[in-house]
Amino acid sequence: MAGRLRAPTRRYGGRSAEERQAERRRRFLDAALQPFGSAPGYRGTTVAALSEAAGLSTRQFYEQFRTLEDVLAALHLQVNDWAEQAALAALAGAGDLPLQERAAAVFRAYAADVTGDPRRIRITFVEIIGVSPRMERRRLARRSRWVDLICAAAEQAAAQGEAAPRDYRLAATAFIGSVNGLLHDWSAGWVEATLDEVVDELVRQLLGILRPPGWRPRAPRPAARPGAVADCSPSAPTGKDPRP
Repeated sequence: MAGRLRAPTRRYGGRSAEERQAERRRRFLDAALQPFGSAPGYRGTTVAALSEAAGLSTRQFYEQFRTLEDVLAALHLQVNDWAEQAALAALAGAGDLPLQERAAAVFRAYAADVTGDPRRIRITFVEIIGVSPRMERRRLARRSRWVDLICAAAEQAAAQGEAAPRDYRLAATAFIGSVNGLLHDWSAGWVEATLDEVVDELVRQLLGILRPPGWRPRAPRPAARPGAVADCSPSAPTGKDPRP
């Protein structure tokens, strides 16, 4: 099919066409979570079966999506967005904690969100792999966003003297691979560890990246005495007359 069907544009039942289309799209995505994330999986699902599960028609499906691959792409983004929101909320709540505790809070929230629903795990780590070159580009683009988030957090930690200053993009890309691989293997039962132990291992790996051997955190500046005037000059006075 060359593209989506044109959807009706008039108001109906007090709702605009855009509102109805948004609701139908949501219903298709909600319905896709079960077959894509469980049995029969993305490859075993048909448009007719998904439409029936959503309580909609196949025509309404093609008004929202061109193919089932588009549904999988949208669902993969949605699952990642949920995990990102959980991680950012944890980071905001742990802003005053030391680096190690902040990292633990963020990864615990991320891992709990991703692994709390086995269907999300399968969509994130299994169903999305090997679908098509187009899907692979989308998957890598979403992973790049995770790399950006890690780089931003690492650069902020470096600016605060908690991490070594460097370009973290290459290390963050490698670390994302570790996160995905470890959580996938843990969820598949291939790793004998609790989720807390998995999180602790990820935190140790991240700290090893942020704080290489031989590097020490910068000591915070002592607070100025009350009433003291800060010396903002580039150097202390020498006592010599600066005039020629």
